[in-house]
Amino acid sequence: MAQLSDDCFAFGSKPMRIEDAVAQIAERFPLLADIETIPLHLADGRIAAQDVFAGHDLPPFANAAVDGYAVRFADLNPETETVLPVSGRLAAGAEAGTAQLSGAIRIFTGAPMPPGADTVFMQEDVRRDGDRVTLPPGLKRGANARPAGEDLGKGALAIPAGRRLRPQDLALAAATGHGHIAVRRRLRVALFSTGDELTEPGAPLRPGAIHDSNRVLLATLLTRLGVTVSDLGILRDDPTILPGHLAEAARDHDLILTTGGVSTGEEDHVKAAVEAQGRLMLWRLAIKPGRPVAAGLVAGTPFLGLPGNPVAVYVTLLFVVRPLLARLGGAIYEPPLSWPVRAGFAYRKKAGRREFVRVSLARGADGTIEARKFPRDGAGVLTSLTESDGLVELPDDAVGIASGDTLAYYPHALLW
Repeated sequence: MAQLSDDCFAFGSKPMRIEDAVAQIAERFPLLADIETIPLHLADGRIAAQDVFAGHDLPPFANAAVDGYAVRFADLNPETETVLPVSGRLAAGAEAGTAQLSGAIRIFTGAPMPPGADTVFMQEDVRRDGDRVTLPPGLKRGANARPAGEDLGKGALAIPAGRRLRPQDLALAAATGHGHIAVRRRLRVALFSTGDELTEPGAPLRPGAIHDSNRVLLATLLTRLGVTVSDLGILRDDPTILPGHLAEAARDHDLILTTGGVSTGEEDHVKAAVEAQGRLMLWRLAIKPGRPVAAGLVAGTPFLGLPGNPVAVYVTLLFVVRPLLARLGGAIYEPPLSWPVRAGFAYRKKAGRREFVRVSLARGADGTIEARKFPRDGAGVLTSLTESDGLVELPDDAVGIASGDTLAYYPHALLW
């Protein structure tokens, strides 16, 4: 596994804008995932490791787009009906040379165009009488005929390296002559939660304890992002055991991800644990929720410590962890898409930080869609994620949002 140098996190102590953080990730982190070649049907969601080029024209030959009659456009009367003899028949899979064009050829969708033919009439638009067919005027040259290479020419780029492969990408690879594809190995992510207050989901709660929801949230979302997650459980707030657990995880993972324990309280021991096995620079992001994010190295393996509150975990996973995974895994980073939406609320904020507010969409008094703020702001309010439609982004320099302002909206349903 590739290792990082110890100066990769010299980012400084001033809270960073999200764009600056993503730029630092792209500059400082190496690509870690090796290449493997697998069959196409196993490659959904994987990262293309190399450019994929068309092995032949797509389609490989000129063919009919409809069932009908193939003709030579020059044989048509432009003003009145044209009557031509039917001189042959071509079905899909036949060779074009098996039918000699002498008038019109009965042809079916996908069949090769006979030599000399350049136009196809749909069967619904003609009249057939025995061995003759009557064709109406007005059809354009080349209608209903697909030329060779209409989709892609031989040697054209079909799939760029770094793309997360979708079923339609794999179909294109298959159509252009490929049965296998080179992809990046799935990243291996070690996942911990930290805190004496945490109890495993489903276990009885002792006094003062809460169930650990962050690992469930992270493990499921990380799996959707195509990585292999090792759920390593809960790390207690014990400075004597934390370094060893982190060092063990570093041996066979590409990234160590923790939640909680990265602030500056007396029971926040993650910083010291990371420094005992490598190096950590506190990476404070100028965002809310999610400011306390720690980044570092544990025995040469990248480390990210996320906040302990679940909404902050959600936001930092979206805007910090995703670009890091893209970099480590050789993927093209594509920031999440947003849509403009009208604010249906007023809100005051501090200048100099990006804020993400949970909202639901509703129809305003004038009938247009507006975003309405979830009534509670706390970063620990999980229902603000389950009972909202998405997030709106409040710009760094803004000090307030007025009802009617246009904001960037990120719908939960399209983020993952």
